[in-house]
Amino acid sequence: MKFTLNWLREYIDTDMEPTRIAEHLTMLGLEVDACVPCYPDLTGVVVARIDSVSPHPNADKLVLCDVNVGQERKRVVCGAPNARAGLVTALALPGAVMPGGFTIKPAKIRGEESYGMLCSAKELGITEDQIGIMELAADLQPGLPLTEALGLVDTMIEVDLTPNRPDCASVLGIAREVGGVIGKRIRPPVETIPALTGENLPFSVAVESAADCPRYAARLIKNVKIGPSPWWLQQRLLAVGMRPISNIVDITNFVMLEYGQPLHAFDFSKLAGGRIVVRRAKSGEKLVTLDGVEHQIDSEMLMICDAEKPVAVAGIMGGANSEVDAQSTDILLESACFSAIGIRRTAGRLNLSTEASYRFERGVDPQGVPKALERAVQLIALLAGGEVVAGGVDYSDGVIAPSPITLRGERTRALLGMELTLAQIGDALTGIEIGVEKIDADTLRVTPPSFRVDLEREIDLIEEVARVVGYNLLPTTLPMVPMIFAEQDPLREVRQKVARILTALGFYEAINYSFVTPQHCDLLGLGADDARRQSVHLLNPLAEDQSVLRTTLLPGLLENLRRNLNHQNHDVRLFEVGKVFHPKESGQPNEPFRLAAVVSGRRNPGAPVLHAGETPVDIFDVKGVVEQILKSLRCIGTITRETDVVRQELPFAESGSVLTVRVEEQLLGWCGAFSQKTLKGFGVKQQAFFVDLDLGILSSLPTQAKSFAVLPKFPFVKWDMALIVPEPVAAGEMLSAIHGCGEKLIEKAEIFDVFQGKNIEAGKKSVAISITYRALERTLDDETVGKVHQKIIEMMISRFNGQLREA
Repeated sequence: MKFTLNWLREYIDTDMEPTRIAEHLTMLGLEVDACVPCYPDLTGVVVARIDSVSPHPNADKLVLCDVNVGQERKRVVCGAPNARAGLVTALALPGAVMPGGFTIKPAKIRGEESYGMLCSAKELGITEDQIGIMELAADLQPGLPLTEALGLVDTMIEVDLTPNRPDCASVLGIAREVGGVIGKRIRPPVETIPALTGENLPFSVAVESAADCPRYAARLIKNVKIGPSPWWLQQRLLAVGMRPISNIVDITNFVMLEYGQPLHAFDFSKLAGGRIVVRRAKSGEKLVTLDGVEHQIDSEMLMICDAEKPVAVAGIMGGANSEVDAQSTDILLESACFSAIGIRRTAGRLNLSTEASYRFERGVDPQGVPKALERAVQLIALLAGGEVVAGGVDYSDGVIAPSPITLRGERTRALLGMELTLAQIGDALTGIEIGVEKIDADTLRVTPPSFRVDLEREIDLIEEVARVVGYNLLPTTLPMVPMIFAEQDPLREVRQKVARILTALGFYEAINYSFVTPQHCDLLGLGADDARRQSVHLLNPLAEDQSVLRTTLLPGLLENLRRNLNHQNHDVRLFEVGKVFHPKESGQPNEPFRLAAVVSGRRNPGAPVLHAGETPVDIFDVKGVVEQILKSLRCIGTITRETDVVRQELPFAESGSVLTVRVEEQLLGWCGAFSQKTLKGFGVKQQAFFVDLDLGILSSLPTQAKSFAVLPKFPFVKWDMALIVPEPVAAGEMLSAIHGCGEKLIEKAEIFDVFQGKNIEAGKKSVAISITYRALERTLDDETVGKVHQKIIEMMISRFNGQLREA
C-alpha cells in the first residue's frame, strides 16, 4: 500500500516527519518498505508564461519563445508542438540540474540564443508521459518555483500489509492507525450518506446470491464530460505509481486508494435493458476484459451482467463492452462487497490480478460500500459536471453484523505485564475506532468495527491494546524456567557424534531429497522380493523421478559422486545421515535412521606424489572408517567377511570385497566396494567404496566404560611373527585369538603385512603380526618374552592350521 504524507494529512492533523510516521507504523505491525521523496530536486525550475512565439529562422521544427518569468523575460528555443502564446508552463533556468544529472546552460541553438529549457513532465521526473511541454493552470504566477506551485514537496511511504489487515489498504485506514498512536481522530471525506431505496430509478439491480455478493450499491450520473483530471488528482495517483487516464477512471482509482473500496464505472448507454444482474457465469459465455484479452468463463465465476450478457468480471476487471470512453455521457457507478474466496478463485483461474482483486481477496468493509460510492459521486459531480440522479440501489441482504467480544482487564494486564486501568484499555481501543462498552468494574463489551475482519477473540483485542500502547513499552521479564535438564534422545546424540567423527576424517555431509525414482532399485540390482523394493508411493509427486520415498541412502550418494566426477573432482568422501522409509500393511511407514558413506579417489589427495599421493583408496579405508566410528562411540564390534549373506543382501557390491559389521551379535551393516555394473548404471567411471550402517541399532548399544590405567613405568618389548595360513582365515580372527589367549604380558597385537605370491603356496597367505609385550612390575628379558612368544606361535599354528614362515 502506497500513500503520500500530504495525502495522509488531509485526514488527520499531524506535523510529524515522514520517518517518524514510518517508525510508528512499523511499531504498529505495519512494516514500512520505503519512505522516499516523491519528486526530484527541481531547484531552478519555475512557472513561466509564453508571451509570444515566432518561427526559428534556421529550423522548421523549432520556434522562438518570449517567456515571462516574473521580474524578467527570457528568449528560449523550443521544439514542442504545443508551444503557443499564452501557455503557462515550466522553465528550467540556467544553472538548474535536471533529474538526468545534466545542468542547464545558456546555449546557441541553430544560431539563436536560448536561456533555459521549457520542460515536459517526463523531463522533470513528474510523469512518464511526454506529449509536449507542461500545460499548467493559467492563473499560476510566473516566476513561482514549480515545486511550490504544484505542491511537489511530498514523501511517498510504502507499507507491506499482512493478509489479515485489508483495512489498511487505504489512506483512511493508515490515518486511523496513526491517529490511534497520537491520540487524534480522522476527518472522513463523507459524513452523511443518503438513503438509497431503489425506487423510481431508470435502472435496476438484481443479486442472485447473497453469499457471493453481500452488498451491492449503484448510482447513475448523467451528462458527464469525459476529460483529463485536475492536477491535484493526477498528482495523487502519480505519486503512488498509478497512471491518470480520465476524470471518471481517475476518480474511481482515487476513491479506491482513499477508502480501500474498489469501484467500477459502466457506460450506462451500453447496458442492455438498463439492468445490472450479479450472477454466476453460464456455460459457454465469454468476455473480453479491459486489457483486450478474451476469457472463457465458467459457472464458478461471479459476473456482473446486463439484461443480455456479462459486462464485467465481478471484483476483478470490467468488460470492454461497457467501457467508459471519450463519448460516454451517462455513468452507472458500482460499489460492492464480494465473497473474498470467490474473487481469489476466479482471479487465479483467469490469471488476472488487479488493485481491485487485491482488496476483494482480503475482504472489504461492507459498511464502507455506500460511503465510497457517495464520495465518488460527489467528485464526479464536481470534476466531470455530472447530474446525479436522485436515489440509487443499496442491496445489503448478505451483510452480517460483527459479534461483541468480552474483554477482561485482569486478563489483559496478565498477558501484557502492564498495570493498565480499564479506562486506559478502553481509550486504546476507541482510538482506532473500536467500540467499547463497560460491563462492570473490570470488563468491557467490545464490538469490532466492520472493517476489522481480523478481530474475532479476546486475545485479538489484547493484541490491539499492545499495539496502540506500544510494544516497546511492554516490560521485559525473564521467563521462569525450572532448572532441569531435558532428557537427551540417544539417536539424536549418535547422529551428531557420527557427523563429527566423519567430518574429522575428511568427509563432507550430503543432504539429499527423500523423494527418489523407483529405477534406483533396478540400478542396485535388488531382487524382486527384496524389502527395499517395497516403497512408499507419493500421491502427487513433483516429478516422475521423485515419485517414491527412498529405502536406502546409497543411490543418492552415488549420484552425488557422479556429479562431483563430472566437475573434475575425483577425490570424494561423502556421507549422509537420514531416514529411509519402509511401508507397513497399515498405518504410517517405518522410518529408521541410517548412515551411508561413499569414498572414491586417492587416499591422500593432499600429499605429494612421491609420498603416496597417488595411492588409491581400497576396502581397508572404509573398514578403517567403521572401526573409527565404533571406537569413538566405545562399542566393541566385529568386522568379518560373510560371503553368503553379502551375496543376498548386497547385489550391488563387488563379490569378495564386502565386510559385515556386527556388534553383540546384531547386524549393524556393511562396508565394501561397489560392483562395476552398479557404478556403470549410475554413471560413475572410477572405483568407489561404501559404508551402510543402521543408526537405530548403533544408538541402542551399550558403550564400553572408560577405565583409568596407570601409566607404565617399564619399557615394552616388540616381537614379530609371520604365519602362513589358509587364504579364508580372517586376519581379524587371528588378532582376536592372540588378545583372547589370556597371556598377561601381551599389551597389543597388530598386523603389519599380508602377502600372497612368490614362495607362498597357492590358496594360502602370509600374515605378519607384531606383538607388544610389557610387564607392569619389572623389565622383561629376552628369555621370558621368548617363552611366551613361542607359546603364541604354537597356539596360532594349531588353531589356524598354519606354519611359521621362514625368513
